[in-house]
Amino acid sequence: MKETHTGFMGTYFNKDTVLKISRAAKLLAWLVLGAYGVQFFLNILINISQIRQGFFIDRPFTDFFQIFLPIFRDLLIGGVFFLVLMGMANILLIFLDVEDNTRRAARQ
Repeated sequence: MKETHTGFMGTYFNKDTVLKISRAAKLLAWLVLGAYGVQFFLNILINISQIRQGFFIDRPFTDFFQIFLPIFRDLLIGGVFFLVLMGMANILLIFLDVEDNTRRAARQ
């Protein structure tokens, strides 16, 4: 029978804690993405409302860029936060797998 998990207790970390941190990072990543997504759609709705009310009448075309670019910048920042947090969570899981496979290989 081939061994799938070593369960070796002589490590410098607690496997359950690492798994909890990984799950928390993934949850936080989705919450951050959701918060930035909601903020993005609210800002778009606010700007559409202002356009309909005539707020941008007699304004130069460059003012549109000045008003709309920060909205997309915030969405980009939220996406980067999401990717970084998800990457960190997956890297933690990869490190656990590498450690487990290294111990299994050393026993054989």
